Amino acid sequence: MKVLSVVGARPQFVKAAPVSRALRQVAHEVLVHTGQHYDYEMSAIFFEELHIPAPDYDLEVGSGSHGWQTGQMLIRIEEVLLKEQPDWVLVYGDTNSTLAGALAAVKLHIPLAHVEAGLRSLNREMPEEHNRVLTDHAADLLLCPTQTAVDHLTREGVTRGVHLVGDVMYDAILYNIALAEQRSDALTRLGLSPGSYALATIHRPSNTDDPARLRAVLAALQSLASDYPVVFPAHPRTRRKLDELDFYTPSIKLIDPVGYLDMLVLERHARLILTDSGGVQKEAYFFAVPCLTLRRETEWVETVETGWNRLVGDDLRSIVRLACDFRPTGSPPPLFGDGHAAERIAALLKVES
Repeated sequence: MKVLSVVGARPQFVKAAPVSRALRQVAHEVLVHTGQHYDYEMSAIFFEELHIPAPDYDLEVGSGSHGWQTGQMLIRIEEVLLKEQPDWVLVYGDTNSTLAGALAAVKLHIPLAHVEAGLRSLNREMPEEHNRVLTDHAADLLLCPTQTAVDHLTREGVTRGVHLVGDVMYDAILYNIALAEQRSDALTRLGLSPGSYALATIHRPSNTDDPARLRAVLAALQSLASDYPVVFPAHPRTRRKLDELDFYTPSIKLIDPVGYLDMLVLERHARLILTDSGGVQKEAYFFAVPCLTLRRETEWVETVETGWNRLVGDDLRSIVRLACDFRPTGSPPPLFGDGHAAERIAALLKVES
């Protein structure tokens, strides 16, 4: 069995690591990196730290508009598929790389498997939402992280090929957290102690492309920083927007993106996480760290329903109040599987071949 896996963005590298380990026990995997994230901090360091095999193909697509980027990926992935003739194409999540891989596969009549199938934010203004829906409705094997994801697909009439496997990001955390604690010096390097700081990540266009909204988010972070340190690893896209605003404040620890192991340690020991990232919301939940999501909605509704995540929405002035009042109790319920999602995915691909 030959499986061609398509990745291209930082969250997909994390998801692919445990699946690739399991898959290579039962199949020949061809790994294609689209180049959607391409610099060292957003790409190469993840391959190194997660011990992901070097890509068989690096398409080097790079940045561009959604249409240009997706089109370039589609052309180049199709060329690889015609050469490799895999039994399956495996895509992850909801990026332009996901959609391009899905379209290339179905147009060549190659079976398609989708990891993280069934997620829905129900916000059609998000490009990611269209990527999810289109990929799910094209896929032959839908690999769902939660029962909520299965339920979303059922409501859309998608029931064939649907499997509840668990969350591969949980697999990744269980596999890597001990190594992260051993190897990362992020806390020492930044002068932090456990439980004493907030961690912020902001990258979505809904927060960064509107200067007024971005300034409001930054003002809230500055207010928090008067009480305890706020660490802000800035995505390259966000950094450019900050430069356009001529933003600078010594009260916020604005740093370059960090590797996966450093990020795990920073997340695990934060007193609060503020983010617009789906993956970071989930990792906060795994580590039982309260999370404020700087969005109107989330695809990870379970984290909100269990009380460990709160949506800020448009009332950005509420961030400081929520940060002070938000103290979940107990432990987050185990809703994301048992840490063996990757093995289930590999087994399903083998059985369905």
